[in-house]
Amino acid sequence: MIKSKAMLIDLTLCVGCNACQEACKTANGLAEGEEKRLSATAYTALEEHDGVYVRRMCQHCVEPTCVSVCPVGAFVKTEEGPVLYDEEKCIGCRYCMQACPFQVPRYEWRSTFPRVRKCVFCDSRITQGLQPACAEACPAGATKFGDRDDLIQEALDRMKADPGKYVSRIYGRHEVGGTSILYITSVPFEQLGFKADLQTTALPDLTWNALSKIPGVVSVGGVLLYGIWWITNRRAEVQRYEQELKEGNRSPDQGAIS
Repeated sequence: MIKSKAMLIDLTLCVGCNACQEACKTANGLAEGEEKRLSATAYTALEEHDGVYVRRMCQHCVEPTCVSVCPVGAFVKTEEGPVLYDEEKCIGCRYCMQACPFQVPRYEWRSTFPRVRKCVFCDSRITQGLQPACAEACPAGATKFGDRDDLIQEALDRMKADPGKYVSRIYGRHEVGGTSILYITSVPFEQLGFKADLQTTALPDLTWNALSKIPGVVSVGGVLLYGIWWITNRRAEVQRYEQELKEGNRSPDQGAIS
C-alpha cells in the first residue's frame, strides 16, 4: 500500500528567506523574480503577517474539489499525494478556480493559449524518491516532507512537547476532508490569512450528495412535464373535435376521440 505523502510547514521556524519560491521557480522553469502572491509564474509564495511568514501553495487536498468538478478529467489525485493537471485535456472552463476552497489555481490570462497553473507537488521528483524542491531548499527546517500520517504525529509531538509555543491545531489535518500540506503555528490561523472556518467534510462528498439526488428530481420533473404536455395536448384535441362537430366535418357516430 502506497502511503500518501505530505509536507509539514512549521511557521515558527520560517525565516522568510524565500528559498522555497526560488527553488520552486527553478524546478518548474518559471520566470525568475520574487512574488508575494500566487500567480501563473509563482506556484509558491511567501506572505508576511506581523513578522510571521506564511507559505502559500496548492494544498493538494485528500479529496480535491478541482478533480470532482473538472468535466474533462484534466485534474487527477495520485496515490502519492500530488494533485496533477493535464493541460492537453483542459477546455478552459475554469471550474477548478471557482471550486477550490483555497483559491489556488491561477490562469494565464495574457497568453494566447492560456493554461491553469498551480503547484504540482514536484510529482516527478517524488516518483524518483526525492523531496519537493521547496522542502529540500528550506535552510531553516521549516518544511518537512514525508508520509502524511507520520507528519501529523510529529506535529502532535511538537505541540505536546512545547504547548506554550503552538496553537492547538494542525491546519490541513481535517479541513475539507484533509490536505497534503499541513501547518502548525504559534499565532491563531485566522490572524495569518487562513480560512479558519472551513468545514471538515470533503467538498466532493457534498457535491455527490447533491448530484445523487438529480436522477430522482429529473424523474419527478419528467413525469410532471409529461403530465402538463398530455393535458395541453388533450385539451387541443377536444377543441378540434368539438370544432369539427360544429362545422359538420365529423359526425357523432364516428366516435369520440380516444
